[in-house]
Amino acid sequence: MGIPRAFDPRALPSPNVGEEEGRGVAMKRALPVLTVLLGIMVIWYAAAVWMNSTWVYDQAERAGTKVSFAEMVPQTMNQDRPLLPPPHQVGAELWKGLFGQAVTSKRSLVYHGFVTFKGTMMGFGLGILVGSLLAMAIVRFRVMDMSVMPWAIISQTIPIVALAPMIITVSNQIGLEGREVPKAIISAYLSFFPVLVSMVKGLRSPDQMQLDLLKTYGASEGETFLKLRLPASMPFFFASLKVAVAASLVGTIVGELPTGAIEGLGARMLIGSQFGEPLIMWSGLFAAAILAGFLIVAVTLVERLARVSMGAAP
Repeated sequence: MGIPRAFDPRALPSPNVGEEEGRGVAMKRALPVLTVLLGIMVIWYAAAVWMNSTWVYDQAERAGTKVSFAEMVPQTMNQDRPLLPPPHQVGAELWKGLFGQAVTSKRSLVYHGFVTFKGTMMGFGLGILVGSLLAMAIVRFRVMDMSVMPWAIISQTIPIVALAPMIITVSNQIGLEGREVPKAIISAYLSFFPVLVSMVKGLRSPDQMQLDLLKTYGASEGETFLKLRLPASMPFFFASLKVAVAASLVGTIVGELPTGAIEGLGARMLIGSQFGEPLIMWSGLFAAAILAGFLIVAVTLVERLARVSMGAAP
């Protein structure tokens, strides 16, 4: 036997090794995102200089002067009505709309965002209900699979911009006053399809061996659905919700455009376009993107809670 070595505490791993590894992993994940973001910002600023330089050169020509490139660039960064607002102008307008106005003000993006949020949630809920019920019927009845599924696919080939005015007109003709119901229908039209396709795939995901096993135990169709098909479809269901909630938001914004609405992020962008205020239009666009991000995060949190309640690892 060899002579045992003396214990050396320095040979133990440092307690900070795990933290350092975690920081390294986080940095590796963040670096590609930051790189793409930096590239977008560079391209955006270059495009803003190019598109907004026309106005600068026109003004110089009218004044009978010449403007160098170094003099032109700063003048493209702070125009009142630029063709393409640079990022810092959009950020300033977005900040003013979110935090520089009272929440109840008609100029507040928080107020308009809440109006759009309500329409999105109505359409999202309706889309989940319609998509889930159709998926269950398609899986249970073959005639529904052969008759409904092709029409559901064909329905998504119709441009929503062309369909939205028709939905609004029909809604008014049958006595559905107001703008909320047509917006919800348009939103549901876009959001039901991802739920339908994913739920059909999920409900059919159990293999024949699992189905035969439940039959061996004497399980009914309802018990097979509740104990096997439905739990197996949950990963597909929540994956579809992330797509559906974004589609629902798009549908709500599109529904605000042809209704003559004066409230909502879609109406805000339309007003900016009609009155030649690109900063209003771009700030509304980014406010919609922020709202979409919050909605997707909320769906992700609900998914984690559902996984924990079903006994899965968080």
